[in-house]
Amino acid sequence: MLNIRGKLLSLDTPVVMGILNVTPDSFYAGSRQQNEAAVAKRIETIVAEGGGIVDVGGYSSRPDAAEVSVEEEWDRVEPVLKMLLRDYPGIPVSIDTFGADIARRAVEDYGVAIINDISGGNIDENMFETVAKLNVPYVLMHMRGVPQTMQQYTDYHNLIEDIMLYFAEKVRILRLSGVNDIIIDPGFGFSKTLDQNYELMRYLNEFSTMFECPLLVGISRKKMIYDLLGCTADDSLNGTTALNTFALLHGADILRVHDVKAAVETVKIIYKLKH
Repeated sequence: MLNIRGKLLSLDTPVVMGILNVTPDSFYAGSRQQNEAAVAKRIETIVAEGGGIVDVGGYSSRPDAAEVSVEEEWDRVEPVLKMLLRDYPGIPVSIDTFGADIARRAVEDYGVAIINDISGGNIDENMFETVAKLNVPYVLMHMRGVPQTMQQYTDYHNLIEDIMLYFAEKVRILRLSGVNDIIIDPGFGFSKTLDQNYELMRYLNEFSTMFECPLLVGISRKKMIYDLLGCTADDSLNGTTALNTFALLHGADILRVHDVKAAVETVKIIYKLKH
């Protein structure tokens, strides 16, 4: 269960989080939304195809992405948040940001329900305190460095053990700060090689049981899929569905995806098999 603006969101059936990128340089060109009509169409598609959460991001996290100022990031996401609040007030919205000020404004001004922070509070030292004050669910992801440097930090003493220790410490700090709803995201594609991503996937179930927190998996059309298959992001939907299926069978509660319909169908089939 997640407390979404005073209402409980059940995760008994896994939830699909639809990605809404308002960036000019997201790694998957098909997810970039650059004008109001395109944004409106994307939101309509996410909702119509069964998405349970809309995840709005204005800062690309691919390794060679350009840095973006706080004001530019806000200028990108604010019109989208305004549109969502006006036209879809019932659907939970997540803000994909590592900036505490962006998170605060999104929650306070537009009723955003979830903060999705790829940095785990490492980039903005005010993030944990901000989340605690806002009293909203927080997606805690594993990453080293910043998006521009993260692939320089793939040396681990023991991959699974190191990431487990990272989450143990972060969850402890968040709990002490008063954050109740913590969602764990292992951070596929962030500070990890292709082989490390698949090793992490093999141990996915450990993360869902160790911390007693909902588990979010975001592998949609990522390099770990299209490099392995020798294709492009455009051609990686089948691989994405295969990995999402594995994730659902090993504890995933939330799937963060570009292709909502395919993910919703996968959830429905796996749920039927399990029940």
